[in-house]
Amino acid sequence: MSRILPLFAFFFCFSISNAQNSDIDLLKKINLNRNTDIESTMIGITNSAMPVSIGAPVIIYAVGLIEKDSITKKKAIFIGESLAASVFISLALKNITKRDRPYETYPEIDNVEEESSYSFPSAHTSSAFATATSLSMAYPKWYVIAPSFLWAGAVGYSRLYLGVHYPTDVLAGAIVGSGSAFLCYKLNKWINKKRAPHQKKLWE
Repeated sequence: MSRILPLFAFFFCFSISNAQNSDIDLLKKINLNRNTDIESTMIGITNSAMPVSIGAPVIIYAVGLIEKDSITKKKAIFIGESLAASVFISLALKNITKRDRPYETYPEIDNVEEESSYSFPSAHTSSAFATATSLSMAYPKWYVIAPSFLWAGAVGYSRLYLGVHYPTDVLAGAIVGSGSAFLCYKLNKWINKKRAPHQKKLWE
């Protein structure tokens, strides 16, 4: 056992080191070889994360109010809950991990913007994926799903393009965002089942 533990520790550290190297290598390929002609577009995409994520449930809820449609209002609340959960989890993880931004650790990264918060996970990405996933669950149509995830993916890519996140930050953000939507869906379904035992679907 005394020989196995040091060996395990060595391989663990070696794996972490390799993962970190792959992380920064991929970021460099994206950031340092980026097409600067689309820089303003990437900034616009990255800045759309919160306005779209907040605007979607607000607009849908307003439609529900106008049409006096309780189901539409429930969907809007679910989308808003998913966003709130993703933001809360992302901020908590940022303060737990306290990972520096890539441009702070690697000066060669050409960051277009500067951020004041920690790097892991990407809150922009988590918000976008929470919105895309919850929208897709509330309205499971291809013309909702395809553009929603295309936009969310573009937000994640823009964070790498701008040099403000590692690939693992973006991946974690996507997982947190999608996971938040699934968690809120399951929670709402459980609450509805308690209130109406014979209710099979969340939106019925």
